[in-house]
Amino acid sequence: MRPTRVRFTGFDGPNMTPIWVIMGTNALAMIAYTINPTAVVANFGLRPDMVGEQPWTLLTSMFVHGGTGHILMNMLMLYFFGRFVLGLLGENRFLLIYFVGGLAGSLLFILIGEPGARVIGASGALYGVMGTLAVLQPRIKVLVFFMIPVDLWLVVVAGGVLLRQPDVAWEAHLGGLALGLVTGFYFRKKERGSYWG
Repeated sequence: MRPTRVRFTGFDGPNMTPIWVIMGTNALAMIAYTINPTAVVANFGLRPDMVGEQPWTLLTSMFVHGGTGHILMNMLMLYFFGRFVLGLLGENRFLLIYFVGGLAGSLLFILIGEPGARVIGASGALYGVMGTLAVLQPRIKVLVFFMIPVDLWLVVVAGGVLLRQPDVAWEAHLGGLALGLVTGFYFRKKERGSYWG
């Protein structure tokens, strides 16, 4: 049977409920962080040398953000890139990529990150989504600085090169990105002809 091409139809395309739920959960965590940042980071942020005592932080750390700018940037990325992956792969696969990408980022941070540092943020999960989309639809245009159209694959490559920055958990970003690239190639090969860039 000849594979059917999947077209993303924009705002009226995929069911956006998974994205709204993730955004809402992040917003609730942001409210808690605003009230008591020290307690929220200590109880829900991931610290490699304490993960045995706080295993839940492998998951909860991806919902905590360290300020308004941090959460706004990540939620914009989730909205713009996540809706494309939703339209191409559906809700279950999107959620799998998002959460496994976040877990991959957490695990790599545990392996090679600073043992006593706390990591928070959804960047590992988001890099997983971006990596997948960059393989399935490499020529989607991204407006860099909201003005300059650049192919997504170039943005991902540039992001990979610039990952290692001070005060940035680049290990988590790299783990999510690696997972996303592998996932993208898996789905591209499995459903060859369904996606095009």
